[in-house]
Amino acid sequence: MTVSAESAQEGTSVPPPAAPSRRELNKAATRQAITDAALGLLRTKGPGNFTVEDIADAAGISRRTFFNYFGSTDAALASITHGFLDNAIQQFKLRPAEEPILQSAQEALMALADPMTVAPLAELFTLTQQSTLMSHSELEAWDHCREQITAVARSRAAATPGAENELYLRALAGSVISCGKAAMEVWFARRGADLSPASLAELRQLLIDAMALLGSGFTTGSAPAPSSSATRSS
Repeated sequence: MTVSAESAQEGTSVPPPAAPSRRELNKAATRQAITDAALGLLRTKGPGNFTVEDIADAAGISRRTFFNYFGSTDAALASITHGFLDNAIQQFKLRPAEEPILQSAQEALMALADPMTVAPLAELFTLTQQSTLMSHSELEAWDHCREQITAVARSRAAATPGAENELYLRALAGSVISCGKAAMEVWFARRGADLSPASLAELRQLLIDAMALLGSGFTTGSAPAPSSSATRSS
């Protein structure tokens, strides 16, 4: 974890996070194995054509263990979206409290610098576009992210007297999520099932450009130039 500029100036430091326990590492590995198995079956069989038992067998676990982590096959797959969005939220929380919320959202995406970070999310999106089976779980993942953005924005506003406006906060969070979805849809229309590094880099840039459009108030016909930090090489 990096030390903030303010802490560095004051001669204080932020203690590093505690290392995860062996139990936590094992649980994370099992969860990842389930997700990987579900995605592998989605690739080979398509949505709705495999069961919890199929995933458990592919992951080398019992059916009971599967249900300790997920409630359904769709939930196991939706965890890919949850994982990416939760990572973005964590980056969002690390941004300076005084920074404009939209800039924080853009910088949070920039923190996911490696295009391969978005690869599982992109692949899931391409594999489920023709199916309604995943729509509910995917909607829950995006709604969870919207609520998280609202909560972070609310905590920032609470620190500034007179700044908190629930309508503004919820409208802003909803707009951020809508822009993210729009970027995914435009990327898929352009690239289809292409998951090459160049395609994933384009998806990442579209996500950033969508945030920039929101920040400009949609006053231009194209995405405004990203901030100087947004031009860093990936």
